[in-house]
Amino acid sequence: MPLPSEPLRKLGFLTIGLFEAADPRRGHESTLDVIELGERLGFDSAWVRHRHLQYGISSPVAVLAAASQRTSHIELGTAVIPLGWENPLRLAEDLATVDVLSGGRVNPGVSVGPPMHYDQVRQALYPDTAGAEDFSYERVRRLLDFVRGEPATDFSGAEGFEVFSDRVQPHSEGLGRRMWYGGGSLRSARWAGEHAMNFLTSSVVKAEESEDFAEIQLSHVRMFRAHHPEGDRARVSQGLVVIPTDSASSEQRAKYAEYVRKRMPRTASPQGPARMMFAPDLLGTSAEIAEQLYSLAAFREIDEVAFALPFTFDHEDYVQILSDLATKLGPELGWQPKR
Repeated sequence: MPLPSEPLRKLGFLTIGLFEAADPRRGHESTLDVIELGERLGFDSAWVRHRHLQYGISSPVAVLAAASQRTSHIELGTAVIPLGWENPLRLAEDLATVDVLSGGRVNPGVSVGPPMHYDQVRQALYPDTAGAEDFSYERVRRLLDFVRGEPATDFSGAEGFEVFSDRVQPHSEGLGRRMWYGGGSLRSARWAGEHAMNFLTSSVVKAEESEDFAEIQLSHVRMFRAHHPEGDRARVSQGLVVIPTDSASSEQRAKYAEYVRKRMPRTASPQGPARMMFAPDLLGTSAEIAEQLYSLAAFREIDEVAFALPFTFDHEDYVQILSDLATKLGPELGWQPKR
């Protein structure tokens, strides 16, 4: 059980990468600048969200390919790619290619289920196969097999001047051990453990056996590890919205407080038919946030985090938050920057 005497091992951050419709390059460049800053500050990992038909990153693998050429050691993750939009074979090729280019730094996080607003996008996405698409865990299993080097075809060898492989190329050794599942239910936690994935638990979970967020998240961590071959050593990363204010201006503090206030009502009870529970955003000085984190049962059972940056802030706000995370909150949690 990590306590103040037991240091946080890995500190990462997550960004959604918003942009303006009239100037998408500026937003993407801001995301890349933030990742570069994260490396300079010593973060262990930077993660990007995935948004389709919105003004956020729609192609995280492409963004991470660019980031891999601007950085040298920070790990690069996706949190998460919804596989309902993807062909597992093609995605495996893209992930392996970027992993090779990055020197083995990619941490792909994925999830399953029908695409959001599927009735509205199915004709554009799967015009001929919409009714036959399988959005179950089988889609993840296929991706895992391809990434881990299982045969994708029964044909290989030379055909004229061309040589064919029976598995996805390039094959990036080690990528299969860096595959993450973003889960918010006991079933997902168990499946991820049984298939030897790593587990991403975020600020959103499904209220199944409880309506207490911390209790729910803890049950997911324990379910995952109970079914993982490595047991308590299996990797879990916790993602919460964390906003340190140590070096924030008075204007920034006021903006952050209003952001948290507007989002607080949704944390009171399960939301929607799926009964999703949201964690409160953590706002305050690093010392105050550290105290709040240590009070969370799930946090006391993990040693790596990927704190989420708020969605709608400005670039200078992210610079301030990342700087405080690396120089104030991280050390409060016993973490040391990667050099």
